[in-house]
Amino acid sequence: MKILAISCSPNKNGSTVLLLNKALEGAKADGAEVELFSVAEKDIKPCDSCRACGKTGICIIKDSLEPIYDKMLAADGIIFGTPVYYYGMTAQAKIVMDRTHSFNQPGRSLANKVAGVVAVAGSLGVEDAVKDFCFYFLARRMIIANYLAAYSLGPGELQKMEKCMQAAYDLGKVMVTVAKSGFKYPVDLMGRAIAYGTHTK
Repeated sequence: MKILAISCSPNKNGSTVLLLNKALEGAKADGAEVELFSVAEKDIKPCDSCRACGKTGICIIKDSLEPIYDKMLAADGIIFGTPVYYYGMTAQAKIVMDRTHSFNQPGRSLANKVAGVVAVAGSLGVEDAVKDFCFYFLARRMIIANYLAAYSLGPGELQKMEKCMQAAYDLGKVMVTVAKSGFKYPVDLMGRAIAYGTHTK
């Protein structure tokens, strides 16, 4: 059982990392192998819509995000974390999200992996960050375990919020519980479109 946490914060020692580590602590207490991957201080580039991954399932962009692909594919559950900047997720979070468009081939998919999200805000916007991640999870056919929305002005303040820290710990445990349940999307649903708009007939 492997639970991966991905910090999409540019701050390597901020509130997002604090809560993700607490969640991993909970997952580890229930027997999971855990790892934190942080985008902080890494050179990561946005998707350039080259569409090369449509044939290979592999993103051709060479940067510091490359190691995350194998980690995500090997994980049973993934907890994404982001602070809220200008009422939404960070630019780094959106890059991670967009670059995993390359997971589109048999054996290279996030389908049926358990998903969780941690969003930290000083004010408005945390709901939008959580919502956007949840739509991403649905599009990837991931299984949503839970989320944590926290309001804080820094790690020092968060550490004093006992219920918030407990909620983060519990998120990690829920990730393991859901992963152990063995739930999977029925095979006949895996190829169906789940997004509907004016282009859909």
